[in-house]
Amino acid sequence: MKVWIDGELMDGAHARIPIIDHGLLYGDGIFEGMRATGGRIFRLDAHLARLSYGARALHLQLPGGLPALRAVAEQTLAALGDPDAYVRLIVTRGDGALGVDPNTCPRPRVICLADRIALFSEEKRRAGLALITSSVRRPAQDVLDPRVKSLNYLNNVLAKGEARRQGADDALLLNAQGNIAEVSVANLFVVQRGTLLTPPTTDGCLDGITRGAVLELARSLAIPTIVHDRHGSRHRAHRQPRRRDDRHGRSACHHAQARRRIRAPARCRVAGCAAQ
Repeated sequence: MKVWIDGELMDGAHARIPIIDHGLLYGDGIFEGMRATGGRIFRLDAHLARLSYGARALHLQLPGGLPALRAVAEQTLAALGDPDAYVRLIVTRGDGALGVDPNTCPRPRVICLADRIALFSEEKRRAGLALITSSVRRPAQDVLDPRVKSLNYLNNVLAKGEARRQGADDALLLNAQGNIAEVSVANLFVVQRGTLLTPPTTDGCLDGITRGAVLELARSLAIPTIVHDRHGSRHRAHRQPRRRDDRHGRSACHHAQARRRIRAPARCRVAGCAAQ
């Protein structure tokens, strides 16, 4: 692992931050998790744009602006020396006094790490992932904006832990209305009778970068899609609404619901999810 902290590149074993960093103390900060293939970070511009949105939402200054952060991400990946890797770019509130007041933190801290990652084995990916429906619910948009990828991931951690304790690979997260929002760290897509279904961001899912790429590809291939994203794009297909208890085996784990919503089963298996 290679790590960049405040202008210095180092091996991961030597990386340190002060314990008074508000990112550590309160989850006060933002991040982007990015995949690199062939030495290039997938849709880096889109990741930086989302990071910028999160910074504005948190009233957090980005040191050096987006060009500087782009350079940090690319330099850290290059230092790893592996063209296929995971890159995480982090901006914390920085060091400050005890207490949640962000005004005690004079300077944000930039951290970037690059490493190899394999969330699931190739065998597991071929067989499909076992999912449960978590008892943990996604917070409402007026509680935490799902478009902000903040350092507070406790909601997702609890859902993942619940899935692992029950012998599953991952968990579906529902919103307060009982509609599927996402998987613990991924967006969800379902193909049903030739139609691509995915929860809208208004149901509490992160507006994932890979999600956006999949939707673009679907439109270019004229694949019927049911989604209502934050930009107001609507691609509608007429389907009978189905309830949570309508289960017909592995091919119909998640069903289209009236008004473009997807309901969840208690347990199912999927071929894969789109990383966010």
